[in-house]
Amino acid sequence: MAATKDSYAIISLGGKQYRVREGERLLVDRLKTDEGKTFNPDVLFLGGDGDGTLSPQTQVTVKVVGHVLGDKIRIGKRRPKSGYRKQTGFRASLSQIEIQSIGGTAKRTTAAATPVAEKETPALKPKAETPTPRPAAAAPAAPAPASPPRGYEDFTVADISEKSKRWKVEQLEAALKFEKKNANRKGAIAALESALVAKQEKN
Repeated sequence: MAATKDSYAIISLGGKQYRVREGERLLVDRLKTDEGKTFNPDVLFLGGDGDGTLSPQTQVTVKVVGHVLGDKIRIGKRRPKSGYRKQTGFRASLSQIEIQSIGGTAKRTTAAATPVAEKETPALKPKAETPTPRPAAAAPAAPAPASPPRGYEDFTVADISEKSKRWKVEQLEAALKFEKKNANRKGAIAALESALVAKQEKN
């Protein structure tokens, strides 16, 4: 499911779940990330326009605006008929975060990759028009830069670790490049690298 203006995401932070939208600010339990830096939390659900996706491949970019203290909570203790009274206070350590984007990075990279492929194909055709045998040689040259398996963008890390054992070396290399440029999931990268090493050792 592609992220739209009405999209919202449910993210997990510090064992709690938050429903967020782009541009929204909220207070959460104190984070280890420094002020002004961004990070990508775990995305549990992506919804909007009456549709939803569990465990989506969408990235949510969050910026830590600052670390603050919550409102003071006063706690009073009193024992009747003894005159004992005691007051203490507590302020929670919180972090203010801002949701910068929901799925914006993955969409831009894939959209930018398609025009490049469209520009390369017309450039190869004029060269192969005059001799008749050369188009046959140019046709296999196009698949040489192998692409990831079909539907790779929708694969989870568990799917990649299971299916990558049956992929070819070219598909593994293409999937690894795609993963590092777009999703950059550590579990998927580790599974692809181990499958690639196992294939190379067999050869």
